[in-house]
Parts: sequence; structure tokens; C-alpha cells
Amino acid sequence: MSHVPPPFDPELAATLELIKEVISPGLTMDDIDVVRQGPGIEMLAELDLTVGGFFEIEDRTVAGPEGAPDISLLIARPAGPETQGPLPVVYHVHGGGMILGNNRVGVDGPLAWAKELGAVVVSVEYRLAPEQPYPAGIEDVYAGLVWTAEHAKEIGGDPERIVLAGASAGGGLSAALALLTRDRGGPRPIGQLLMCPMLDDRNESVSCHQMAGLGVWDRTANETGWTALLGEARGGPDVPAYAAPARAEDLSGLPPAFLDVGSAETFRDEVVAYASRIWQAGGVAELHVWPGGFHGFDGFAPQAALSQAARTAQLEWLRRLLA
Repeated sequence: MSHVPPPFDPELAATLELIKEVISPGLTMDDIDVVRQGPGIEMLAELDLTVGGFFEIEDRTVAGPEGAPDISLLIARPAGPETQGPLPVVYHVHGGGMILGNNRVGVDGPLAWAKELGAVVVSVEYRLAPEQPYPAGIEDVYAGLVWTAEHAKEIGGDPERIVLAGASAGGGLSAALALLTRDRGGPRPIGQLLMCPMLDDRNESVSCHQMAGLGVWDRTANETGWTALLGEARGGPDVPAYAAPARAEDLSGLPPAFLDVGSAETFRDEVVAYASRIWQAGGVAELHVWPGGFHGFDGFAPQAALSQAARTAQLEWLRRLLA
């Protein structure tokens, strides 16, 4: 079958043209260190996480998984007396292909929701592959959720109203976390907000092939991220659902999900399939496929009309969930 790619939204195509010198879609293992040294992380250090003084910001070190190092949580709680708790909690897991990033990556989105809706944000740092392969990352993310549920009141949050949220690798880890906490009888989140989530290590869908060499994260980059996480097991028969949620056989008993993805990106088909399987298991999911969207388009081009529509849909889903 021919793998003709769907077109990019014209407004987003112009953005891709601007960033293509900086971001190549085909990241390899040899590129990981170079990308980690890039300018992005320094720019994050300059973000105003207080959002003009609305939030009090704290970096808290808490116990990691048993026998593993402590983990770092970025906690943002509304500062004004009119927003005293217990408030809903957005538990945020950052993106970065399982190999990049820290707990400040992508947190601007959750902070914007939390300002609008009155919520606490907890953003978790986790160990990165390939230095720390599966299950280091998901175990860190689980330990952070357990701490957040047990100490929610202390940070002005409501332990009964925790929403998991993440984009890309963070969306995949959020989906895996929903499965893991269900199976371990851990904290029960009330929702999972999965933005262009990275769900399937097999890398064989039509959209994976269609978008090869295009956008910001293609089939080569995807293989790099999953191989860093799983090594030789990637794509084989023994990959656990807590590594790649698309492998889960049972998607019942999960909190309501919001999933979104661009039509012109590697992850399109695995995200659509995951939403369909949640419905088939009797669950609740809202799915948006943004026409002409590339991977993470709303972060790269926040002013574009499609990005504004995507961000509005995320916020409105959260608003209904928390009502």
C-alpha cells in the first residue's frame, strides 16, 4: 500500500518550515546527548512558573520507589486566600520521548488550566532512558502519585480529585500509570488527559509509515525512544502494558480519558485505536483528531487556530470532569 501522508494544516506547515533547522524528525541514539544539551532546557529555566504571582512554587524532594533514588516534584498551588483547598490536583508527567526533559517541560499547559479552574499542579520528574530503562520511569511516576495522594491536603489538594495529564511520552506514562494504579489498588484518579500520547512500541501502524521523515517525531525517532526504554525487547512479544499501554489486554475499570492527536503525525493510529478499545471495554473516552496537526503542534504554534481549538477542548473536558 502506498503511504501518502495527509497534508499539514497550512498555518502549522508554516511553523514547521520555521523550526525545521532546529528540530529534525529522525532522532537517533547518537543524537540523544546533543539534543539534551540544546537550548530548550535553559529556556525552561526562565519560565515564570508563578504565572504573574498566581501560584506559589515549590520544588519538593520525596521518596522514590523502594530501593531507588528520591524523586523531585514541582508543586504549584494558587496563592490567593480565595482559592484555599481542597482543590483538584493535576498530576503532570512531562514529555520527551522517554529520553529527554524534566518536570518543567510542558507544564505551562497544566498551569494555564489550573489558573482557569482553580487547581494545584504537581509535575513529576522521572529517570530517563537509556541510562535508566523500563521500569524506572513508570515506577518514579507511580511513587510521585502515591505521595501526591497521601499529601494532597498538605498542598491544598483534594486526594479524591486527582487528574493524570501528559503529552507525548508523558501521555504514554499517564496512560500506563492509570493501568498500574488500577492493578495495584493504588490512588484512584478521576481522569486521564492524554495529549498525543506515545502508546505503542511496535512502530508499525500506517501513520508511522506515512509520516516517516516528516514533522518533529517520526518513525526513526520513535524507534530510538522505545529502544532506549526497552532495549532488545522493543517490538517483541514480551513488552508489558506498563511500558507500552497499547499492549494492555484489559482496558476496563480506567478513569474517563481525553485523548487527542494530529491527523498528520506518527501516533495518530495508536491513539485512535486506544480510544476505540476503551469504548469497547465499556469505558469513557473523548477523542479528538486534529486535521493537519503534527506531533505537539499546540506547543510549537500556540497561536494557530487549530492549536487554540485543541487547548479549548482540553480545558472544557477538564471543566466538565471537575464540575
